[in-house]
Amino acid sequence: MDKVDLELISALRRDARASLSELAQKLGLSRTTVRARMERLAASGEILGFTVVLKEDVADHPVRGLMMLGIEGRGADRIVRQLNGMPAVQAIHTTNGKWDLVLELGTPSLEALDAVLSQIRRFDGVVTSETNLLLATRKSAKIR
Repeated sequence: MDKVDLELISALRRDARASLSELAQKLGLSRTTVRARMERLAASGEILGFTVVLKEDVADHPVRGLMMLGIEGRGADRIVRQLNGMPAVQAIHTTNGKWDLVLELGTPSLEALDAVLSQIRRFDGVVTSETNLLLATRKSAKIR
């Protein structure tokens, strides 16, 4: 990827619905060049897709948080399987550093979040955790 590709991706992140004409004007390129670059980025796998985030997606789970887990021994695979069965767990990320897993959680209420946190903390092998509530999302690049 060159500088123009990075600028194109940046413009698409700001407004994925922008027309080819709008993108071409912003980038100082022709529509044909913008289309060709977008097709090349998609074909190479740099752009995986475009998405729409609906108001109802957030409305169903207005209480959102990140939960970091420290896991004892080699229980991560088992814990991930347990987490996969929980509707409140929207994403599971492995990571390096202090935490073994980072979870994205979404629930309809604080009480529901508290119940989910308690349930996860009781999993055999979870030795420590930390949770942060997400107050506002300024940018989302969610891929589904």
